[in-house]
Amino acid sequence: MKRERGFGSIFQPTWRDRKTGETKQSPNWWVAYYHRGELVREPARAADGSHSRNRNDAVKLLKKRHGEITAGKPVGPDIEKTIFEDMAGMLTDDYRANGRTSIDRVEDAVNHLRGFFGDYRATEITSDRWTAYVTQRQKEKAASATINAEQAALSRMFTLAMRAGKVGSKPYLAKLALNNTRKGFFEYDQFQAVVKHLPEDYLEVAETAYITGWRMAGELFTRHRHHADLKAGWLRLDPGETKNNEGRMFPLTPRLREVLERQIAKTEALQKEKGIIIPWLFHRKGKPIKGFRKAWRTACKLAGVPGKIPHDFRRTAVRNLKRAGVPRSAAMKMVGHKTQSIYQRYAIADEGMLRDAAEKLAQLHATDQKPKTKKATSE
Repeated sequence: MKRERGFGSIFQPTWRDRKTGETKQSPNWWVAYYHRGELVREPARAADGSHSRNRNDAVKLLKKRHGEITAGKPVGPDIEKTIFEDMAGMLTDDYRANGRTSIDRVEDAVNHLRGFFGDYRATEITSDRWTAYVTQRQKEKAASATINAEQAALSRMFTLAMRAGKVGSKPYLAKLALNNTRKGFFEYDQFQAVVKHLPEDYLEVAETAYITGWRMAGELFTRHRHHADLKAGWLRLDPGETKNNEGRMFPLTPRLREVLERQIAKTEALQKEKGIIIPWLFHRKGKPIKGFRKAWRTACKLAGVPGKIPHDFRRTAVRNLKRAGVPRSAAMKMVGHKTQSIYQRYAIADEGMLRDAAEKLAQLHATDQKPKTKKATSE
């Protein structure tokens, strides 16, 4: 490898006219420098992106390149050519290559970003342009959480582009503050009222979600019959099936066992009646459940609890485990929370828990206030 030489140079290219033999000089300024032993030449650019005829533009560019080389950043004219679409392609390719199930959500985020940054070069996506994007999305009534998801997508684009040597730096992309307090959960009588209005095909899966706190769409609707191990006493999620890619096991409480046995019996009866094999644990007349949003909303409305969502089952399960005195580490494993901070967001202290705490505190105070008798001492 050739040794890097000096600071570099600025110049105006010259050439010899083939017809006249006259030496001519370009009015445009260029820079030349060595990077990793190779000579790099690139034109200086004016503010509008055209070739510059101003010597100062060449001086600034050479100083910039020298600083990038010193800092160990990617250097070269190719970095200036990287556009938004290049980075968007890197992001979606990365999601597909790693088999991420959230590809649909990230593509939706990319589409929103494309509407604003689609014609931009990477170097033109700056902190102030990001702020302008956020302002526009807020005018479009986009939720803060949605904008933050789009911020995460753009940030990941720059990370991948930097690894590939396609951009030299990553702009600061501010996130919006969110109120992440989780408030929704089910009291038992509320849950029973909703169940009364659900179609029969959804009764057992709703009951299982209430007990386990597992996600409906990604975890319960995808269970097969063999995941309910009645003999060993577990309901299982295999590694790679969960949001955090870790496996999970929920012990079959008497109530959960009863629910699953009832569901399996219904499935076996349907298999005999239709002469078919049904691999899924929960299903709708033998077919996999893709969703039940309409039925859910109707049931909640008729039960007098409009606005409840299936995700409230996770908060309910965490609260119930905490009230039952289950150790936090075990509860996190059962429900599928990887960090204590996430668990705490779901561990809601409702009025019932506060009353229980007050009763326990009153008992402690009553014990402290009892007069203590001295033990007789022998002489």
